[in-house]
Amino acid sequence: MTPDMAINICRKAVQTALLGAAPMLLAGLIVGLLISIFQAATQINEQTMTFVPKIVAVFITLLIFAPWLIRLITTFTTGIFETLSTL
Repeated sequence: MTPDMAINICRKAVQTALLGAAPMLLAGLIVGLLISIFQAATQINEQTMTFVPKIVAVFITLLIFAPWLIRLITTFTTGIFETLSTL
């Protein structure tokens, strides 16, 4: 295995991890922003009010994107095994 192949595999791994986590992170970000705007408008500063909606949003997003995420991880893993079999 050459250093270029190792770097390419690591790059694909990081890219897959970021791409897989992006929908859940974006959902948490959007819900957190909406809750923050609501808290600023009403001057309610309850810390637990931010956690529950974010957890629910991330969970629902995970349920929606689970098939895509499984395909993404399966494609990456298959590519790794194919690359390793050619060495």
